[in-house]
Amino acid sequence: MVMKDLANGLDRYRLLIGGRWVDSTGREFIEVENPATEAVIASVPAGTADDADRALHAARAAQPAWEALPPVERGRLLHQLARLILESRERLARLVVAEQGKPLLEARAEIDGTALYLTYASEEARRITGDILPSDNPDEQVWIQRVAHGVVVGLTAWNYPAALPARKMGPALVAGNTIVLKPHEGTPLSALEIGQLSIQAGFPPGVINVVTGAGTEVGAALVRHPITRLVTLTGSVRAGREVFRDAADDLKILRLELGGKAPFIVAEDADLGAAAKAAVASRFENCGQICICNERMYVHERVADEFLDRFVAMVRRLEVGDPMQPVDVGPKFSRAELAKVEAMVDEARGAGAEVLHGGRRLREGAFARGHWYEPTVLRVADNRLPIMQREVFGPVVPAMAVTDFDEALRLANESSYGLSAYVFTKDLRRLMRLVRELRFGEIYVNRPGGDAVHAYHAGLRHSGVGGEDGKYGLDGYLQKKTVYVNYA
Repeated sequence: MVMKDLANGLDRYRLLIGGRWVDSTGREFIEVENPATEAVIASVPAGTADDADRALHAARAAQPAWEALPPVERGRLLHQLARLILESRERLARLVVAEQGKPLLEARAEIDGTALYLTYASEEARRITGDILPSDNPDEQVWIQRVAHGVVVGLTAWNYPAALPARKMGPALVAGNTIVLKPHEGTPLSALEIGQLSIQAGFPPGVINVVTGAGTEVGAALVRHPITRLVTLTGSVRAGREVFRDAADDLKILRLELGGKAPFIVAEDADLGAAAKAAVASRFENCGQICICNERMYVHERVADEFLDRFVAMVRRLEVGDPMQPVDVGPKFSRAELAKVEAMVDEARGAGAEVLHGGRRLREGAFARGHWYEPTVLRVADNRLPIMQREVFGPVVPAMAVTDFDEALRLANESSYGLSAYVFTKDLRRLMRLVRELRFGEIYVNRPGGDAVHAYHAGLRHSGVGGEDGKYGLDGYLQKKTVYVNYA
């Protein structure tokens, strides 16, 4: 899997294709940077269209035999892979910190979640169901069965480099598909290490393939390729649109989990202490780099000052620092991401936003290297500001006072996104309104964020197509085949 680059002594990874670690057909490599130190920690191949073609052919060759296995046997291998991941928990968690930057405690939780995605999928092996229907004809039955699509391409984002590949692998594989994974070029190491563990777990060659490189090169080639039948992406709206275009000619099946701009609504009857605590946790985990993060707050004007006082006091206590230490907030993922967040805050300040805390890049002392931004709270008066409409994906949250619950719902819905939302209120009638009136696919009521593996994680509008997790997520990796059986 890994070779030493003799020029600098760094690990140089290879591609996993057909059960073997192979060199890319190209000669370029991508350096992987530690976001806390800006040190290069490894390099991976900048994969090519030829690499995509090889991986897809390997996946197609392996798929019929893989689907022919009883689902419980496929599930057994997933469970074995989960066990190996947990046995390597500390090593994999430290790798996540090194390539992505989240604090070590959060990285350990990510590895636990990685294993959970696989074990849950393995347990679904005996729940792949179909239907037997009476026919309109005599001596005939109608069978509707769920079968695999074939070859799946999984494209994953950089914010959860271990968990996101597993989230896609588990249901895709237990359903009988084979998969080609392309992790984000900035965080490819965790997926490659999971690929190595899949070999140890005993997966047949070609069932799991991992290729690395740029989305515009190897990613686009994977999506456009005629072998690919289903594409599952976790990424930005921009990436989702590109995949849509690349998949259109061949009418591929798409499952796109894209960006979010989650509103956090605090009604006048809310438990303000619980709401403030949940708002902090739901904004600053993983440096605010989660699609379901609290991205904008709408607080009833009668409690706005008290809520923001509590919230800002908690934010001031957050410790930013070396993610290998017990801190609350690590670095931003990359220099480009840091510059984006800084520009958005500066723009909001210029448009009249009041900075309640933070608002600056950290550069001095321990922060002289790395991509650091201070946890930031803004107070705004206009929902049309870009900071209220565009995804920040960083440790910054704007807040706005509203006159009543109706206004909060209206402003929350004034967005192109529709992934997650948060509501704090004790009024059951308001909660019942959320199902019809709050246009988001996932709503957290009186609690912080954090989706369940057996639920359904899906966005509306520009937040995506399809969804992940639970029985509905698994169903997306199966297609229905109808057989008319006449036994006269």
